[in-house]
Amino acid sequence: MVSALSPSRASDFMTCPLLYRFRVIDKLPSPPTPATARGTLVHAVLERLFDLPTEQRTLDAAIALVPEEWARIAAEEPQMLDLLAEHEGRTDEWFTGAGALLETWFGLEDPTRLEPAERELYVETDVDGLVLRGYVDRLDVAPDGAMRVVDYKTGRSPSERFEARALFQMKFYALVLWKQRGEIPRLLQLVYLGNGEIVRYVPDEQDLRGIERKVKALWEAIRRAAETGDWRPRPSRLCDWCEHRALCPAWGGTPPDLPVDAAVRAVDPAAAGEPTVADD
Repeated sequence: MVSALSPSRASDFMTCPLLYRFRVIDKLPSPPTPATARGTLVHAVLERLFDLPTEQRTLDAAIALVPEEWARIAAEEPQMLDLLAEHEGRTDEWFTGAGALLETWFGLEDPTRLEPAERELYVETDVDGLVLRGYVDRLDVAPDGAMRVVDYKTGRSPSERFEARALFQMKFYALVLWKQRGEIPRLLQLVYLGNGEIVRYVPDEQDLRGIERKVKALWEAIRRAAETGDWRPRPSRLCDWCEHRALCPAWGGTPPDLPVDAAVRAVDPAAAGEPTVADD
């Protein structure tokens, strides 16, 4: 078995163990929503934009990439087209919304002054037998080798109450990069396009040691749940956005029966048919 954890799955378990079970063990589908689809589209455009020569990285060029990237995404994931049903298949409003987010980004960062070292970078490391992995939206590396980890968020910046949850993902990436490259990233940067805010955080060794301990503790909790079959729900305000609420006993639902190989699936994503690369 390959025990593996991504920041998304770690966040799922912290939010609600039953949510982790639904996504990792039961493999329940999570249909795209307008918000997630628009986020996928904008991320794809921002990745492609840096393929252009520096002087051509303009807002008009980015907006011109929107229909191209949407066609590619829809071809790979036809269910995305269902999101346009309420617009009778028209894409004008859809593309306008993506364009507005791109315009916000251009007001926050200047792509003609950026030359990312990596985009959609897959990172992976082993921590005492547990593989930590994920995808970094953008990695900038200064001439002196200093790393800046950048993540695009198409929603609004969170309140202080939920900011630590967002930073957990970034610290997770910083930990993996530190283990991989032997150097702690100089800066973690969350770019929120929903309200045009950038959240920056400077990590240090104490931070990342703490994240390492937290990840190990999370994994032990996941292993215990896998051994006992106890995937109890953790109701919270986030339940309002859960696509599996109808199956949750906290809301009067009944989960499906656990698969016979549930304990293996819980700790070995490949055993459940999950790709061996992360989805973050």
